[in-house]
Amino acid sequence: MAQRVKLRILVIDDDEDICLYLKEFLTREGFRVTTVTKPLDALPEIKEGRHQVVLLDVRMPDVDGVQLLQEIRAIDSDICVIIMTAYPSVESAVDTMKADAFDYLRKPFELEQLRQVLQRAVREKGLMIDAEERVNQVLGAKIRQLRKDRALTLKQLANKTALSVSLISQIELGKSAASVSTLRKLATALGVSMSYLFEGV
Repeated sequence: MAQRVKLRILVIDDDEDICLYLKEFLTREGFRVTTVTKPLDALPEIKEGRHQVVLLDVRMPDVDGVQLLQEIRAIDSDICVIIMTAYPSVESAVDTMKADAFDYLRKPFELEQLRQVLQRAVREKGLMIDAEERVNQVLGAKIRQLRKDRALTLKQLANKTALSVSLISQIELGKSAASVSTLRKLATALGVSMSYLFEGV
């Protein structure tokens, strides 16, 4: 049977006590947890493509949580984002749902409520994956981000590597495992080392 990997959760909240509280709870629940108290520090974390779930407080100093959610979506359209707020409103609920938030939790919430939302997210979004699939997804996300950072289209990268557009697309989506030879071609075309591609995998 394939080895199951722990889901990674990113907690974004300017309140350090809440971050610590959630980290302790979620770690006990079997998740791997990263916390961020400065909202803009979250975007590089999202770009790494290592997290499957984000817990996002939408009311933080110096940042609009809805706008931050939209920026997260621009980086990763598929990541599961669960909203937390002590200041619920119809407007913020509608805005976050428009940006494809998975759920909207009003603070303070019971840990059992959070547990149920996470269980539903795992079930509905198919988040429990095996280790090989996870490697493919992380590599694919990194290759896609590198390509975008270099303003290359799929076709341009295909021309540089002599690989097909469809193969590169499948690799970026994590749906196809790339051979060592293919990864070497991609790394060379993107100007990075093979070891860089595997950082954080």
